[in-house]
Amino acid sequence: MASTESEANRNHYAAIAANAGKLTSPQAIIDYNDTHWTALTGEPGGVDYSEVDAGGVPALWIVPKCADARRVLFYAHGGGFIGGSIYTHRKLVGHLAKAVGCRALAYEYPLAHQAKHPAQLEAAMAAWNWLIDQGVDTRSIALAGDSCGAVLTYGVLQRLRSQGRPLPAATLIISGWFDMALTGASYETNRKKDPAFAREAVDWLVTNFIGDRDRLDPEVSALYADLSGFPPVFLQAGADEALVDESRMFAERARQAGVETRLDIFDGMLHSFQMMAGRAPEADDAIGRFAAWARPRLGLPDAVNMAAGERAA
Repeated sequence: MASTESEANRNHYAAIAANAGKLTSPQAIIDYNDTHWTALTGEPGGVDYSEVDAGGVPALWIVPKCADARRVLFYAHGGGFIGGSIYTHRKLVGHLAKAVGCRALAYEYPLAHQAKHPAQLEAAMAAWNWLIDQGVDTRSIALAGDSCGAVLTYGVLQRLRSQGRPLPAATLIISGWFDMALTGASYETNRKKDPAFAREAVDWLVTNFIGDRDRLDPEVSALYADLSGFPPVFLQAGADEALVDESRMFAERARQAGVETRLDIFDGMLHSFQMMAGRAPEADDAIGRFAAWARPRLGLPDAVNMAAGERAA
């Protein structure tokens, strides 16, 4: 049974649906997210934040105390390309980086009303190139993202592979958006459970993002990409969200391509419920699972051994 605390996420999406007709401008949507989405997440504590120009892209260094500076999470925030920012997601990424024990770089990209695809992927690549120019070893980086951040995460991987460049160590995806063709059955099976992501609403988001471009283009729909040779991936999704089958389908495609794949589906949860980190037990559990999986792939000790070492010191 979902916790009482987790209801805040469901209430958030219900409020978005109820206010949809009132949010009539891109700025109104941005302002709503800045106020209401950000409030879902508790402060992680013991984390510093520093703004940086990452190759012309606004970005935020997120640095937990005692973090291993050699390891980095490269984070793409969600928001359907109509909202969200490094600031709405600052605390979520702080929780994740703190649990893993590394730094994180969260980057911005143009929203869809500012520029259509591929402007967002170009920004992601500029931030990636800047990070590599800082001397960070690719093998010490994990890509991470939520919702539409999955588009950019797998866009970056495809660009790197096409350029013959090294790939990162691992990938962490929250409620990934993988299929602009919207073929998942859960749009119908979860229609009454998910108050915000009806097929019609997501269809509008697709058109807003790519216009009349091909919805099966692998750079926007990673479900149709060649996934062979990509790094291990850990996918998380809520059982009640309309997009959950996209994670299921993508996990199956990844396994068929020989990619080490883990998929955890959380009962009673909606889209990007991890935004309640620090407030709801389901979100904290999900972050903990990510961290336990990511640490060895980044060459970090497990949390138990690290805690024992800190006590001994």
